[in-house]
Amino acid sequence: MKGSFPAEGSRLCRGAVDTQALGAELGAALEAGDLVVLDGPLGAGKTTFTQGIAQGMGVKGRVTSPTFVIARQHAPLGGGPALIHVDAYRLGGDPLGELDALDLDTDLEDAVVVAEWGGGLVEQLAPRHLAVTLDRETHAATEARIISWRVVEGM
Repeated sequence: MKGSFPAEGSRLCRGAVDTQALGAELGAALEAGDLVVLDGPLGAGKTTFTQGIAQGMGVKGRVTSPTFVIARQHAPLGGGPALIHVDAYRLGGDPLGELDALDLDTDLEDAVVVAEWGGGLVEQLAPRHLAVTLDRETHAATEARIISWRVVEGM
């Protein structure tokens, strides 16, 4: 990840537009080999955040939840890396093996992997990852969410 995005932080996003904007900031800083692990309850905005990441990365295709396909690959529009968007909840005990079995066109080291529901499951895919937590419970009566992140070295 490029230094233009802080290694740790937290931000109040008042709705989907703010959530996507923060995702776009992150996406512009991501590089091939980066792993982003998203956690938060159902409806917290994980896919909305990933839509922003895709915008910031400049990749092809509409970003939707990968729940039923396990992983979606979005090719770059320019010279950047591809985005692999994963629903880690559906992966079994060997996430790396299961991702390999999906026969993706891109080596994981040449792409950015964003894994929804990934905590405790996909950290082994990279020597470090960005852990992102989306909290909708603090502001449950509104569309706001608190998004917190931090770089985690080796697991």
